[in-house]
Amino acid sequence: MTVTKSNERTKYELADAMKRCMKTAPVEKITVKEIVEACGVTRQTFYRNFQDKYDLINWYFDKILLESFEHMGEGKSVYEGLVNKFTYIQEEKLFFKAAFKNDDQNCLRDHDFQLITAFYTDQIESRTGKKISPHLQFQLEMYCQGSIFMTVQWVLGCRKCTPEELARSLAGAMPAELSDVFREVGLI
Repeated sequence: MTVTKSNERTKYELADAMKRCMKTAPVEKITVKEIVEACGVTRQTFYRNFQDKYDLINWYFDKILLESFEHMGEGKSVYEGLVNKFTYIQEEKLFFKAAFKNDDQNCLRDHDFQLITAFYTDQIESRTGKKISPHLQFQLEMYCQGSIFMTVQWVLGCRKCTPEELARSLAGAMPAELSDVFREVGLI
């Protein structure tokens, strides 16, 4: 097995250990020592792969987010990408509920905002061949913040709906100018 595959496997094992720890304690109370004990690896192994427990949470979220949006560039719509994302989140609800409750450093909400905003910006710029305007960037950032807020509300149980219903609501709530650009570049 190559070093890369071994490192990836170790990262997933650490993520599983973190999820087990989250069943009994809030994120802010979980220590790296508890994670490595649950995983059966050394602290050195943990720090070879992650800066801290929040880096681990963000890495795992990245894997799920990238998996849920990987096909959007192949003609999948925003709605379909959101349904995929919310389905993955629903499957890992315990993990995300604990992670989104946490407002400490390297907050998952901020990380989600940066990833999604960068993803959509890249999609628009690569499909139009030009830089996104400051006005459109403002709309995109506002939309992404609202989308993340509603996602967190859903994960925490404040909003009761299916992944499809949430995706439909979020896709329908997009500002008109942003929606027009998404339609022009084939994201809707």
